[in-house]
Amino acid sequence: MASATLSTPVSKATKPRRGTPKWVWALPPVAVLALVFLYPLALVVQQSVQPDTGGTSLKPYADVFASSAFREALGTTVWLAVGATVGCLVLGFALALVIAFVPFPGGKAVAKFIDVFLSFPSFLITLALLFVYGSVGMANGLWTDVTGAASGPFQFLTTPWGVLLAEITYFTPFVMRPLLAAFSQIETAQLEVASSLGAKPARIVRQVILPEALPALAAGGSLVLVMCLNEFGIVLFTGAKGVTTLPMLVYSKAILESDYPGACVVAVVNVLISVGLYGLYRVVSRRAGA
Repeated sequence: MASATLSTPVSKATKPRRGTPKWVWALPPVAVLALVFLYPLALVVQQSVQPDTGGTSLKPYADVFASSAFREALGTTVWLAVGATVGCLVLGFALALVIAFVPFPGGKAVAKFIDVFLSFPSFLITLALLFVYGSVGMANGLWTDVTGAASGPFQFLTTPWGVLLAEITYFTPFVMRPLLAAFSQIETAQLEVASSLGAKPARIVRQVILPEALPALAAGGSLVLVMCLNEFGIVLFTGAKGVTTLPMLVYSKAILESDYPGACVVAVVNVLISVGLYGLYRVVSRRAGA
């Protein structure tokens, strides 16, 4: 019996079944992505090279790039995004340090609230600031009641600084969330050893905590930068006069001026800037990881 079993031809052994090729499973999500995102994006790019006069031309790009409104909107968008990102990084790092390493009652509740805060729409935070610091808000109302003045001193929300404050207020938790996750991985023994060796809190933060937090800072900062470049609701709801960003310029050209080719040109530029920044972040993060 044993010899009969050993003499069984190998060719008659059961062959493994071939499963479905892996690329077949990628077709449904790719099809959905192409229908929902790539096709509308292709229509925007197509419209950007089709002026109202007909045909295909780069004239809409030339007209938009030559306009002072586009250059001002681009500069405003960049400086607001960079300023908000720097503010979020500084404020988010300081608040995350307190929540993670300074014990106080309700610390866990604050950390959980940050997760809930991330789901809030941006215009809700802007409306809250308007209720507090708006022209007829609580702060100005209190000032006029006490002093009898005709108007209050807090009129900054309708300026670029008001937009900057609203963006920092709204986007800071997007920096804090990855920082808190990174701080939770730091062993308290390292901090205790550094403290026992005589290191002051500032030195511990600089030499122990900050190096561990740099990847989280880079991730949160890049996310905030891209989101600020594309932010529309905050600028619209603050009603800031003279503050025109690229998303606001798209809205103005499409809705107010009915200049759809020009609006598509600005939209394409905005997308290219966002994708370029994301690609730069990926390159920097890879080199940092290497």
